[in-house]
Amino acid sequence: MKVGILTIGNELLSGRVQDANASWIARQLSALDWQVSVILSVEDQEYAIRDALQYGLSCSDAMIVTGGLGPTADDITTAAVAKAFGRSLYTDEAVLAYLKEIFSSYGLTWTDNNAKQAAFPEGSEVIPNPVGTAAGFAIMHDGHVIAVIPGVPAEVKRMVPEGVIPLLRKRLPQTVQHVMSRTIKLFGLAEAGVDHAIADAGLKDLGIDVGFYPNFPENHLVLTSRENSMEAAATRIREAEKRVMDRLANYIFGFDQETIEGIVAAELTRRGLTLAVAESCTGGLITDRLTDVPGSSLFLDRGLVTYSNASKIELLGLPEDVLKAHGAVSEPTARWMAEAVRHRAGTSLGLSTTGVAGPSGGSPEKPVGTIFIALADGHQTYCRHFQFRWERRRIKIIAAEAGLMMLKRYLSGDNVHG
Repeated sequence: MKVGILTIGNELLSGRVQDANASWIARQLSALDWQVSVILSVEDQEYAIRDALQYGLSCSDAMIVTGGLGPTADDITTAAVAKAFGRSLYTDEAVLAYLKEIFSSYGLTWTDNNAKQAAFPEGSEVIPNPVGTAAGFAIMHDGHVIAVIPGVPAEVKRMVPEGVIPLLRKRLPQTVQHVMSRTIKLFGLAEAGVDHAIADAGLKDLGIDVGFYPNFPENHLVLTSRENSMEAAATRIREAEKRVMDRLANYIFGFDQETIEGIVAAELTRRGLTLAVAESCTGGLITDRLTDVPGSSLFLDRGLVTYSNASKIELLGLPEDVLKAHGAVSEPTARWMAEAVRHRAGTSLGLSTTGVAGPSGGSPEKPVGTIFIALADGHQTYCRHFQFRWERRRIKIIAAEAGLMMLKRYLSGDNVHG
């Protein structure tokens, strides 16, 4: 199946908003072995939407369209699609009632322009939106499917797999080929290093397609198998995964939808361990990621951002002579922070970060990118020194990842310094 992608919005063409939808949808389609024939972005103009649809359908079996389904005056996608295919609009009373119920339940004021979200081209099949107010719709035209959904990324990520893909399968049945993919997530090795490590793994001879997807600060390796049966595809994926593990196990932290924070959270919860975090250079990023995990209150006691020297002294009891002798960015300071936050919180573990994120503040002895991360368990305190080469924001992100990875290694019984 050939599928085109059309994203609509003035904000996409101005550069004010990055088009994350097109790349994400393309990855989902590619995983199904469906060919992405074209990706287009146009402004909120009727003629632009019409011309893009005409071109997209000239080389595609279907089009997935995102954006412009809201209640405001610039949300013209529904009307533009209807006009492009010579269809009138109708109001779906069930959708309208649902919208009014949502507004009432949240205590929101209903205005008449919200009814736009219950208007669809004649002959549409409504695509439910489980996380937003604007439903999508699909129409058939000369044997082609046009599926239109909102442009909010969180809504796209629910509606494509739950609504759009099943609809395309139903409307445009294809010869069945079983496709299975496995995403292997790595940290601590550059993309070129990953490629070099698996060069002799014989994955191509095994019939496995390999994709490299950098997702800073991680690298994601996607293995894809296409076979006549799901059992055959699964067998090849298992063998390919084993070959990759044999070569890269020290850098692999998870698979598919797993995240480091999710893995850490699950293991802390399973073992009944608790954690306190003291962050300086990472500014609360570690705590933020941990609290993204539902149920984090079961293991996370507190997260302190002790950014200034005064806060380290006041909140963690860091002795001034340690600061004078070693500085805020040092192994002794990182160790004290981890031990102190653990002791004061009464938790099983204490984790700390301190460093120079830049662009200023570095020195020949401690250049920008110098990071110390410590982990204390009441019996032993581990500390690692990192030297990162990125700009300020990326240094903070990679330092937070390194802290979570250190915690994950500890919980897995691996070498914390590995």
